[in-house]
Amino acid sequence: MRTGNQVDLTLYLVTDSTYHTTESLLRTVEEACKGGVTLVQLREKEAGGKEYLEKAILVKKITDRYGVPLIIDDRVDVAIACDAAGVHVGASDLPVAVARKLLGPEKIIGATAKTVEAAKKAWEEGADYLGVGAIYPTTTKVITILTKPETLKAICETVPIPVTAIGGLNAENLEILRGCKMDGVAVVSAIMKADDPKRAAEHLKEKICKLKDTEGK
Repeated sequence: MRTGNQVDLTLYLVTDSTYHTTESLLRTVEEACKGGVTLVQLREKEAGGKEYLEKAILVKKITDRYGVPLIIDDRVDVAIACDAAGVHVGASDLPVAVARKLLGPEKIIGATAKTVEAAKKAWEEGADYLGVGAIYPTTTKVITILTKPETLKAICETVPIPVTAIGGLNAENLEILRGCKMDGVAVVSAIMKADDPKRAAEHLKEKICKLKDTEGK
């Protein structure tokens, strides 16, 4: 059974362009990379293919410079076109198995999972990591369903691939994750809305690493 491509989920930045210009988005991504994010997902829910690709190319220039893998949300075609590290798919996107067929064995494929059953299915179809949440209500425009920490813990104990917690998480509320044994935390607003994205990333990473250390991750 597939164990997945190696991916460091410690601090996973998911972008949100709704309150950014292209210039401020790129600046925030760069500052976050300087602050230690380990993975970046470009999420453009409102963009057409051409706009999405153009932005992906610009973001990838930054992430490449800092050695941070770039994941494209939803759009396998955009991921292929910009040679991103991989793609993240949700329940309404292409199935993991189809994304794997299109991208091949070397690219990273992440999948959203809100139940143990969905987590097992995504792993069996070839996902490299799982995003589980929302742990807290979010301020993004993405429609979310809350996930209990107990479900996150059960998923982490069931599948052998890395799991990241997502949804309203920030440096002040990570304690809810204690005992869940997740591999990292994904954030949007905690960095994208920060006055100092570099410092926000540094502070978050420090807290996440301490949490993981206490759980032997």
